[in-house]
Amino acid sequence: MIKSRGLMTGFIFFTMVVCFACLWGRYRSLDNPLAGKVICVDPGHGGTADTDHYRIGPGGEREEWINLRVALLLQKMLENRGARVVMTRTEDVPVELSTRAQLAVENDADLFLSIHHNATADAEVNFPIVFFHGQASENEAGVELGRILLTQLRETMFDSDTPTGLVSDHAIFPEAGANVLRNSYPIPGIIGEASFFSNIEEEKRLKQPGYNKREAEAYLATLVEFFSRELLPVAEKRPEEIPPLPVLEEADRMKEEALSWHEFYNRGASLQENEDCASLEEALNLFTRSARAFPDSPVAQECHQRRAEILVALGREREAEFERRRAREHYVSVE
Repeated sequence: MIKSRGLMTGFIFFTMVVCFACLWGRYRSLDNPLAGKVICVDPGHGGTADTDHYRIGPGGEREEWINLRVALLLQKMLENRGARVVMTRTEDVPVELSTRAQLAVENDADLFLSIHHNATADAEVNFPIVFFHGQASENEAGVELGRILLTQLRETMFDSDTPTGLVSDHAIFPEAGANVLRNSYPIPGIIGEASFFSNIEEEKRLKQPGYNKREAEAYLATLVEFFSRELLPVAEKRPEEIPPLPVLEEADRMKEEALSWHEFYNRGASLQENEDCASLEEALNLFTRSARAFPDSPVAQECHQRRAEILVALGREREAEFERRRAREHYVSVE
């Protein structure tokens, strides 16, 4: 009898330990959603100072240096939270785009995060942009991740009324999107362009370690929130049916034409009010030029929406439907 009681007591104690361990594990998972996650962190570019002469700010700071500083800070923060971090580079060296994506795939990453900073010929511009791959309706997880990051970046680095851009990579690379996002799909992934180093005041801030840390903390908060939520799907990619719109890419974004993006938009909006065919045709042309000069600008989505309105007025309904879809699938509101 005494032996039976001892066995029963041991069984009860063992059961309590197991239950406590399960509850503790569940608590830890809820308390620290990053524990055990595999995060691929990609500091964009690298080792191109002798070849890329446009990824440099007015004060001489290069984008790849900023990207790496923020990424290394984020790496430590993530590892301190129990995540396993796969870095695509830890030094200022070139790494093939396909290799970066392959590292995420081979390591079964739960998330792919490419850290970048932006530039354009218009030195006054400065706001955060996040790119997701493909169409918004099929990449819900990427869109959700981007929406969270933009909210965090605006709260951390900008005024509350600063515009944000949540944009498909097909808007800036119309043929196939960004290599790293395309080849790491369907892993939830984004390219974060926290700010514009082509803005001289922002470039000064981006040289400061404390400012880099604030940006890294915004990324950390984003990932904590993202993995605390129910994961949204990333659907199989459908064939891209929206005709590609050629835009200024890479170094061409620094051309003089890119300076006129807002002028083109304003002139187009004024002409659209006239409603006669000649004015509408010219307005259509101006909205197109604005979207091509700065495809991720604060007015790019509206350019496509206005293009759709004008095409309807001109009796070109099929083209108008493509523009409506472009505005809906390639641009997402953050509010």
